[in-house]
Amino acid sequence: MDLNQLFSVRGQGAIVTGAGSGLGLAIAEALAGCGARVSMLDKDEAGVAREAARLRDLGMDVRSAALDVTDPQALDAAFDAAAQAYGRLDIVFANAGIDPGPGFASVGQRGLRVPEDQIENYSDARWHQVIGVSLDAVFYSIRAAARLMKPAGRGSIVVTTSISAVRPAPVIGMAYMAAKAGAAHLVRTSALELARYGVRVNAIAPGPFATNIAARRADKAEFIAAQSGTVPLGRVAAPTEIQGLALLLASGASGFITGEQVVIDGGASLGMAT
Repeated sequence: MDLNQLFSVRGQGAIVTGAGSGLGLAIAEALAGCGARVSMLDKDEAGVAREAARLRDLGMDVRSAALDVTDPQALDAAFDAAAQAYGRLDIVFANAGIDPGPGFASVGQRGLRVPEDQIENYSDARWHQVIGVSLDAVFYSIRAAARLMKPAGRGSIVVTTSISAVRPAPVIGMAYMAAKAGAAHLVRTSALELARYGVRVNAIAPGPFATNIAARRADKAEFIAAQSGTVPLGRVAAPTEIQGLALLLASGASGFITGEQVVIDGGASLGMAT
């Protein structure tokens, strides 16, 4: 067996949401760098266009489009445009997600609570914003992908969840954890339904990664240092460290894997080693 071919995504049509930065950008770059034709979708029009231009300058086949993933009509249109541009849709990464604030516990100060972020003070607006991007949009993305992949009898859908989907994290916002747990079960349910049609659905559950999702922290350096202390490997991951797992789940190398949530967290979900 040719292992290079087993992991190949060359010539395949792909979509990555939240592709303008962070994990989404790393995933898009990995796919395109291995020969996939990638549509990069993000709400940040200037940012995603800039990154797409950079990748094209490196010889990669990418295109970009700006949209709000919580708008199902816009998302459907973007998926249709991507499938039409490349003549096929083989891979979808439903990666877009937000967490606009901290949790009930202070970063770096054990035992200190943050009153404004405790449940009795958690606003409706914050809850609905996070659920909209991190759960509703995942449903819209899977639905759009299924509509296009089922007739072809093939496809790989990968959702970015979180280790917060399986265990509470007091420094993370409540809605984020609920959304990621919901997305993980949506992956399992979708995988069961779509298996008959040759469409696989899996999830990647990252632990602490250095991305802009924490950009609104009062002190991002302090947040990263505190997170590093919870990881047995002793550090926060770089976005590029998700690329190998992303390629595995996108490619035929994972052809008998569906309905799984693969954790990539440096051992953080095992507990603290110190």
